[in-house]
Amino acid sequence: MLTDRVRELTGREAVRAVPLGRSHAWQTYRAETADGGRLFVKALPDGDGGGDGFPGLFESEALGLAWLGRAFGSPAAEVAGWDARTLVLHWVDERPPTPEAAERFGHQLASMHLAGAEGFGADRDGYIGPLPLDNTRDAAWPEFYARRRLEPFLRRAADRGALTPADVRIVEKVVDQVEDLAGEPEPPARVHGDLWSGNVIWQDDGACVVDPSAHGGHREGDLAMLALFGLPHLDRVRDAYNEAAPLAAGWRGRIALHQLYPLLVHVSLFGAAYRTTTMEAARAALHG
Repeated sequence: MLTDRVRELTGREAVRAVPLGRSHAWQTYRAETADGGRLFVKALPDGDGGGDGFPGLFESEALGLAWLGRAFGSPAAEVAGWDARTLVLHWVDERPPTPEAAERFGHQLASMHLAGAEGFGADRDGYIGPLPLDNTRDAAWPEFYARRRLEPFLRRAADRGALTPADVRIVEKVVDQVEDLAGEPEPPARVHGDLWSGNVIWQDDGACVVDPSAHGGHREGDLAMLALFGLPHLDRVRDAYNEAAPLAAGWRGRIALHQLYPLLVHVSLFGAAYRTTTMEAARAALHG
């Protein structure tokens, strides 16, 4: 039973697991504990074979959150326990977003990014949603972004027929020119890697982030993804971020470049519904 797994992983007795929703192959729950507390649980269904379809999924997420959380002032959620089929997080009560919380979140995000990383990539491969992700380290961000992010998902999107041959050629131009489009080199930042608004949980004093695809990357990528699907008070977040960790000149012109990767992921997952937005981003990236 799920409640038994929660007890084994956290040492806290769970008396009830309330389903919250399903995403891809896993189910989420609110586990209520005997001491009156709550935990957030993400679990693969029983009979999945121990997570064989998603090897290392919850390990990647748990270790990613722990790594992000080692940054001073980090907004990363706290892990309570995990195994191959289950991830348990400390519960976070969500609050309505406010301008004050947005400013605090901007400072939190800057602190996390400035903690840095050993290089562009990570010690282990990971996931973006249900899709496997190559995190092999590269010496420079443009090479990493082209080889580990754009090229793999361009191939996936093309293979499923969601992009036309002409579309592929345009994205390939971005891949070929990414070094020129990337701006001045920056050191690797400690990035969330999947920071769309749904992975931001607002609190009174900032925000908490969940479901990362954590790696050493470019800090503009997290900010660009926040803009991609909309975040309340985004201008306040960015202004506070820029106060704590000023962005390099021309960052606005590179937003589309950083958004191209998550859009290719969406085309790979959901098909041609995201084709138009993806191609708009590719063209905008080329023209800065």
